[in-house]
Amino acid sequence: MSPEGLAFVVFSAGMLVLMGIGMNMALALVLTGAGMAYVLGFWDTQLLAQNLVAGVDSFPLLAVPFFILAGELMNSGGISRRIIDMAQAWVGHIRGGLGFVAIGAAVLMASMSGSALADTAALATILLPMMRQQGYPMATSAGLLASGGIIAPIIPPSMPFVIYGVTTNTSISALFVSGIVPGLIMGAGLIIAWKLVLRRIDLPEGEPVPLAARLRATAKAFWALLMPVIIIGGMKTGVFTPTEAAVVAAFYALTIALFVHREMKFAELGPVLVRAAKTTAIVMFLCAGAAVASYMITLADLPATLTGWLGPLVEHPRLLMAVMMVVLVLIGTALDLTPTILIFAPVMLPIAVKAGIDPVYFGLMFVLNGAIGLITPPVGTVLNVVAGVGRLSLAQVIRGVNPFLVTYTLILVLFVIFPQLVTAPVAWMR
Repeated sequence: MSPEGLAFVVFSAGMLVLMGIGMNMALALVLTGAGMAYVLGFWDTQLLAQNLVAGVDSFPLLAVPFFILAGELMNSGGISRRIIDMAQAWVGHIRGGLGFVAIGAAVLMASMSGSALADTAALATILLPMMRQQGYPMATSAGLLASGGIIAPIIPPSMPFVIYGVTTNTSISALFVSGIVPGLIMGAGLIIAWKLVLRRIDLPEGEPVPLAARLRATAKAFWALLMPVIIIGGMKTGVFTPTEAAVVAAFYALTIALFVHREMKFAELGPVLVRAAKTTAIVMFLCAGAAVASYMITLADLPATLTGWLGPLVEHPRLLMAVMMVVLVLIGTALDLTPTILIFAPVMLPIAVKAGIDPVYFGLMFVLNGAIGLITPPVGTVLNVVAGVGRLSLAQVIRGVNPFLVTYTLILVLFVIFPQLVTAPVAWMR
């Protein structure tokens, strides 16, 4: 076997074994990268160290810790709760209204934090107890909240888009724009799916909230609603870059939490910073480990091998997209979104570009597929978050998420068949 073929075996088998024994994903990437370096004859500890540092030595990646911090400040400073209160005031009284509240709040919160885990935790913490109290089926309710949480990686600002853009050298601003319409379509799809689910659930209607109370709830959410306008508007007008937008988002959330809503004291800022730092460390360690593996994948020329396998499909872009989406669905059942981007995006994007597929469109589809993987068993990171917050078994949440998982799969197929749904809005916004 050639060194390149042996390197492929080391990478694929090594990742499967290390994941199977429950090793940290970042460490598994470093070890498989080191194994590939050894069989390729490039073993050098200094080279490994240089790639580890290079993996996080990127100015655009500074957006990640600040968006994470913004999400933590939103949840601790009352911004997320005000969004949910406003949605409940307008639609909470209708039959199954808390489900529609969850969907509306998920879309609005997605335009502020960009983190599926943060949004899901906030939604589940506030809405699941209310749903339990009003007799909602817990499995279906948890599945809906998990499905709403994964809109966050699609609607800007999105941390996965930042990581994808840095990894593949794709315009982060264009990726942000590409996620607006698909994110809204995801929200609309959840509304349709929830209406269908409601047909077999006996839930009472509530009392409508007076208009004055609705307007008060909207007024209280004013500063929260202003946040996405500032972030997206600032990037669109060129006032600041996506990285600077993350800093603006964190500073804005901090200012609102401390001085406007006054639901956070300076003494409470320490634990928020610690939580944000821990999450940032996890993401950055993944980026560093993936840089080692990606460098060795390039030296082994594995992209050319994959191109050879998919070569006959290059002349048929839609068929190629369909095949790659199926592959990513299978990968998403075992890998989280961030390592999927770091490992496979640099390998698959050149093939897509060779087939004439728009790189921004491919990036949107890649991240959307990976986001769906967050609610796909057996890994399903977001499913675990909802199960933990709601004190439910993972099996219950998996059963409840199935109708919404089918909806997202149909949306993914729709985008494969009609890529104009993604590319046309991007071209218009440009």
